[in-house]
Amino acid sequence: MLALPLAALADGKSDCKAAAGSYLTGTVVSGPTFAYGQSLNGVELSHTHVRLKADQDGRSYDVAMDNVFASGYDSAGEDVPYPLNTIQPGDRLQLCGQPYTSGVGIHWVHTNCGVKPTSRQPNGWVKKINSDGSVSGNYESNTEYCQLWP
Repeated sequence: MLALPLAALADGKSDCKAAAGSYLTGTVVSGPTFAYGQSLNGVELSHTHVRLKADQDGRSYDVAMDNVFASGYDSAGEDVPYPLNTIQPGDRLQLCGQPYTSGVGIHWVHTNCGVKPTSRQPNGWVKKINSDGSVSGNYESNTEYCQLWP
């Protein structure tokens, strides 16, 4: 029974390395919250934020998720889109992305739209770790707006 969660997490770590990202797991301590962003070609580049207590070092991380990569994104919306709105305190997440240094956090936790991944633009994700150790699909895999970044 214990092997399944460990295997899922080990696979996530190696998958993230192959995607040129930094791997992080932990428990959501607050959020999700909506944050406005810039407009690009008339599309609001808003974000959703959660705070995560990381398994790796026990630190509290700001997780910045780009709303345009969530399947329920609405370019006119001012709310956290589905499925990011299902994330709640106490949930466990598996993240692959790019750490940022203006504080303690991680971003670029979304698809890179098929571009060869690099450490500056990994092919990242946000996945929920279920109570049985299984992992959800990527909450940040919507490619509808990839044409904004040619």
